[in-house]
Amino acid sequence: METNRDKLKKTFPNLAREMDFDSQKVSIQSVRTDSEVAEKKINRTCMIHYDPDVVDFLRRCDNNQQAEEIIGFLEKRGEITETYAQKLKQQLRKKGLRSFGPKKEEGYYLQATKP
Repeated sequence: METNRDKLKKTFPNLAREMDFDSQKVSIQSVRTDSEVAEKKINRTCMIHYDPDVVDFLRRCDNNQQAEEIIGFLEKRGEITETYAQKLKQQLRKKGLRSFGPKKEEGYYLQATKP
C-alpha cells in the first residue's frame, strides 16, 4: 500500500526533495490574533509596490452599502469571481463590515511608506 509520503514523491518529486532539507524550513515563532497589533508590526517598506485587494478596499468603507457597491464593482470588472463576491457579501451580512479588519483611514498607504 502506498503511503502519503510515497504519493507525494511521485506526484511532486521536487517539492518532496525540498521538504527533506532543513535549510528550506521556516519556523513560526508566534501568531498574532490581535489585528491592531499586527497592523503596527507590518513592515511598511513593503507597501511601496503594494496593490490593494478587495479586502483593502472594504476596510476603507464606512458602511455596508459602500462595501456592497465595492464588491459589485470589482465583480463587474472581473477582478473577483462571482463565487468570491457571494462569499464576501455573506460575510458582510453575517459578521459585519469590520470582520474584514479595522478601518483604514485616509492616507493609510501614504503613512505606510514613510520610514
